[in-house]
Amino acid sequence: MDVVLLSRLQFSLTIAFHFIFVSINIGLAWLLVLVETLGWRTRDGEVYVEAAKFFGRIFAVTFIIGVATGIVMEFQFGMNWAGYSRFAGDVFGPLLAAEGLLAFFLESSFLGLYLFGRNRVSRGIHGFSILMVAAGSILSAFWILAANSWQQTPAGYILRKGRLELTSLWDAVFNPSTLHRFFHTVDATLIVASFFMGGIAARLLLKNKKVEMAKKSLSLAIVIGLISSVLQVVPFGHEHAKEVARTQPEKFAVFEAVYETQSHAPMVLFGLPSATQPGLRWAVEIPGLLSWITFGDASAIVKGIKDFPPDELPPRVIPFLAFHMMVVLGLYFVGIMLYGAVQLYRDKLWEGRRFLRVFVWSIPLPIAASQLGWIAAEVGRQPWIIYRVMKTADAASPSLPAGNVLSSIMLFGLLYSLLGIFYLYIVMREMN
Repeated sequence: MDVVLLSRLQFSLTIAFHFIFVSINIGLAWLLVLVETLGWRTRDGEVYVEAAKFFGRIFAVTFIIGVATGIVMEFQFGMNWAGYSRFAGDVFGPLLAAEGLLAFFLESSFLGLYLFGRNRVSRGIHGFSILMVAAGSILSAFWILAANSWQQTPAGYILRKGRLELTSLWDAVFNPSTLHRFFHTVDATLIVASFFMGGIAARLLLKNKKVEMAKKSLSLAIVIGLISSVLQVVPFGHEHAKEVARTQPEKFAVFEAVYETQSHAPMVLFGLPSATQPGLRWAVEIPGLLSWITFGDASAIVKGIKDFPPDELPPRVIPFLAFHMMVVLGLYFVGIMLYGAVQLYRDKLWEGRRFLRVFVWSIPLPIAASQLGWIAAEVGRQPWIIYRVMKTADAASPSLPAGNVLSSIMLFGLLYSLLGIFYLYIVMREMN
């Protein structure tokens, strides 16, 4: 058994499960800010307050599970990735510490006030508390994404005596990919939360329960979902892809299945790459489109897979499929939210039971899209744990028994399965 592969699988399992709750929480916190504001400032205030209480209970459970699963990941840096911690801890550590000190305590402190302060403090203070929870979630996301982005596009360090030393915190935090990744990810959480809130509201409407609250919640979810879905395509997704083309060209070449360096590079609409043979097994392409949308010039040169050292290339199938499935889902989100917005404008949204059922079944799709984006980014970074600085194979704990890692994977798998069942039970109980 390969201890590096097992350690990667363990980290993938824990972070993928953790990110389900993070992606719901960040977006849902901001939707609760809007709901509380509408409850305070509109004539339908009581309906919005009912919605805030309803989704606030789900938010609290989501937050608790997210925190519990997040703690596990940080222990892994010392246990499974000791080589990485020794080599890059002086740079990576301050970014993680900032998230805990500046963001987590802000979230957790004001969350208690929000959950238990209703009718005990003024409406202004109560509304301010959920605003601070939402702000803390954004701050937490920023520091985590800055740390991840530093691994993707490292900056602000020097190599001295076999270790990395921080020379500029500003350059490390605001490395070339941080802001692109931050806006892309945070906007994705709004899409996740919009489908989450809207899908639950649609389920309530189908069962003819809490009808007025469900109508208001679904209307808000569709409006925010449409805006965030469009923004995810342009500018956030598009600009992030352009940044990857500039800073990680081999990852970009794998995403787009560009084998030969070429001008007028085609955009692959559909295709299936081979893990061993050059090019695609079959493909539907638009000539010149990739060069044009990436560099603004159809004759621009896109570097191909063939021109990179084989030992520095990521796997070709997984990143390609993950990236393109994410894009297809992103277009689906725009389409379904646009249809819902049109029906809302025509005042026919509540009549379309088929649409409501589709919306309910669409709840997990933005979560899946977020996971696919993470898979594309992280598998596409391989074989590097720090891009062009340290390889993943050199980062693992050298003396860690593979059997121990396998046992922990099995234990985490069982524990997370139970947590997932518990969470689904709580949500389904609220929906039914």
